[in-house]
Amino acid sequence: MKIRKAVIPAAGLGTRFLPVTKSMPKEMLPIIDKPAIHYVVAEATNSGIDDILIITARGKRAIEDYFDDTPELRMYLERQGNTQKLNELNAISRFSGIHFVRQREPKGLGDAVLCAEKHCANDSFAVLLGDDIMKDQIPCTKQLIDIFDKTGSSVIAIQEVPKEDLCKYGIVQGKEHGDNLILLNDIIEKPRPEAAPSHFGSIGRHVLTSSIFSCLKNTKSGVKGEIQLTDGLRLLMKQEDVYAYIYQGKRFDTGDKLGYIETIIDYALDDDTMRTHLSEFLKKMVK
Repeated sequence: MKIRKAVIPAAGLGTRFLPVTKSMPKEMLPIIDKPAIHYVVAEATNSGIDDILIITARGKRAIEDYFDDTPELRMYLERQGNTQKLNELNAISRFSGIHFVRQREPKGLGDAVLCAEKHCANDSFAVLLGDDIMKDQIPCTKQLIDIFDKTGSSVIAIQEVPKEDLCKYGIVQGKEHGDNLILLNDIIEKPRPEAAPSHFGSIGRHVLTSSIFSCLKNTKSGVKGEIQLTDGLRLLMKQEDVYAYIYQGKRFDTGDKLGYIETIIDYALDDDTMRTHLSEFLKKMVK
């Protein structure tokens, strides 16, 4: 079964970035001149996915507006002869097949994924969290899809996490099953460091079978009344194999203030027009 569908949960309140997220979706925070969610959608598209469902909420209309067409702006750029900006604007339109549905209340990541049940039906699908931006020659989601094609099983991306940050992630436990692949038998949401089963945490990229929906329906609400995707995955492991792939590329957590700044600097250093001046500025600042 080909993976052609992706779900991007973007309904969170963005409390870590208040007060700016009071009126601006955290997924629209700019990485230079593109919002964070642009990179996530691009990763899905570059992984061969052509049907994308973005889970939004009240106050997130800016996300829909960003991916909508803007004929007036295109016409203005054409009259001005601004070919470069026009091409950049037109590039957004290549992200076809984008749909939106609202999560009625903030009940957790598991509930957000459950909002996609009717859209995905019985199809396996990818989940890309809008907070995480992955940077690699082969998109992280494409790597997971390749593993799914070989195993026919759900697979999540993981990376090694510093001990002091274990309490921020879903930490996995399992057995090695080939290069950078682990067959899971458990995943614990935000454990205390001394109770963590490993140092590998889930980093916001998944390819899941449709069986996850029934598991999420049978998942009890946890802290703050939220339904956790990790709890749904624990139930899924009892029904079928679930793998974890140790991702080797760069991962940026744009939902964290420091991670957001690191993302901007990394992408700016990739830009030929900014690299020299930014490098000189950073050298002066760290003296």
